[in-house]
Amino acid sequence: MFSTILIILTVLFLLVNVLSFFLKKSYKKSFYDSALLTKLFLILSGLTVGFACLYYLLSLEKPILKINDPTDEVAEVTFLDALYFSGVTMLSVGYGDLVPIGSARFFSLVQAALGLLLPTVYFVKALTETNDKN
Repeated sequence: MFSTILIILTVLFLLVNVLSFFLKKSYKKSFYDSALLTKLFLILSGLTVGFACLYYLLSLEKPILKINDPTDEVAEVTFLDALYFSGVTMLSVGYGDLVPIGSARFFSLVQAALGLLLPTVYFVKALTETNDKN
């Protein structure tokens, strides 16, 4: 019971911090474009689901993921497993519990590159527009 209360308080604390970042307009020479951020979020989400579909369809033909433990077993990929792997790859978290094999290695590299480059382009665009307005 006590841990549940602490978890709820922690989640509320995190939400307040995130909201305060987006709602406070007191920063000088700052730029925040909600449309651009929404577009980035939707694109990253769409790519994550799209790559998850790709990984799942590839897994129907042959194994594409291994479990990273001493047994080195091939993972039985469900769509949720593919979505998890896709999300971890897109966000460049790379927990390492699932390792791509075969053709999934190439696609995971492409996805990881997109996961790094798209947010970078967002911030460069935001900074460029901030400098153009000054």
